[in-house]
Amino acid sequence: MEKIKMVDLQGQYLQIKDEIDRAIQDVLTSTAFIQGPQVNAFATALGEYIGSPFVIPCANGTDALQIAMMALGFKPGDEIILPVHTYVATGEVIALLGLTPVFVDVDPGDFNINVDQIEERITAKTVAIVPVHLYGQCADMESILAIANRRGLHVIEDVAQALGAVYRFSNGDVRNAGTMGTIGTTSFFPSKNLGCYGDGGAIFTNDASLAEKIRMISNHGQKVKYHHDVVGVNSRLDTLQAAILQVKLKYLDEYAQKRNEVASFYDEALKHFQFLEVPFRSKNSSHVFHQYTLKIKNGNRDAFKSHLEANGIPTMIYYPVPLHLQKAYMREGFGEGTFVVTEKLSSEVISLPIHTEMELDQLLYIKSVIEKFQPA
Repeated sequence: MEKIKMVDLQGQYLQIKDEIDRAIQDVLTSTAFIQGPQVNAFATALGEYIGSPFVIPCANGTDALQIAMMALGFKPGDEIILPVHTYVATGEVIALLGLTPVFVDVDPGDFNINVDQIEERITAKTVAIVPVHLYGQCADMESILAIANRRGLHVIEDVAQALGAVYRFSNGDVRNAGTMGTIGTTSFFPSKNLGCYGDGGAIFTNDASLAEKIRMISNHGQKVKYHHDVVGVNSRLDTLQAAILQVKLKYLDEYAQKRNEVASFYDEALKHFQFLEVPFRSKNSSHVFHQYTLKIKNGNRDAFKSHLEANGIPTMIYYPVPLHLQKAYMREGFGEGTFVVTEKLSSEVISLPIHTEMELDQLLYIKSVIEKFQPA
């Protein structure tokens, strides 16, 4: 049995090595390392895949969020609503721009923002909601968009963990993650479902004028070289990374299918264990399983983690400390006990290995090790 990894990037590369090597060599031969033709070609292909007319690649997923907020003209003091159970980048860019992050607890089932708590957090200063499609499936976008439309707010989708997921509205309309709000953003960090071999990101929108502004901001605020119309940043996707992503995009649906096969194995193998809870499947969203995240009950999570790792099975905790309890984001009146679901999840969640190269013998071994765990 091969060593079990959380993500097997080497194994994935070897499956498509010839295509990747040719794509990289083409860039090296052309030496068009910045804004080479592969960047636009990848943006076009990704737009066709997700159904967005405007895709603007950038340097990373954090920049994508920041540029989105800059393009929408948010001002210091404006309030942005976001889930408290998320990676720090979502809140980080809000703080960097002088905006105010307004945390909302999450649903204990799908781990996404609790839509029932959003409206009570809206004030006269609120300008946007940032749903994070966590672990691979969409938040309740129908409800979020209804609130946003009613209250005149923008919606910025953070789709870094759910690129390729599909959401179905009650009227039968089907949309891809990242194309439902005002702007969608994603990351191509190597471990993502669509990952490059370094950093990378992209921004999606259906609005032509907004797309033009996003392009300007990501390129030093210029539309014509040396003519800077707005304050911008330097955030471009390297041509090498675009070439790699264009190859891997062809396999994204296959990767999602393989991840779902692993998830289905876990679901069936683990459903009878009383000390854990397998991931919730939303009826409105497909799941691309960026992570396969269990809840371990009754204070057994850390012992469970130690048991698996002692037997050669890596695990990860996403996320061990909620944003409102991070030193950088602590505010008076928002200590322990403020967001009870997220705080409980931070002591319960654990993610098992899931990736496109997992073999049956590895999965059977993981199952056998879990069967030997003795909960307290």
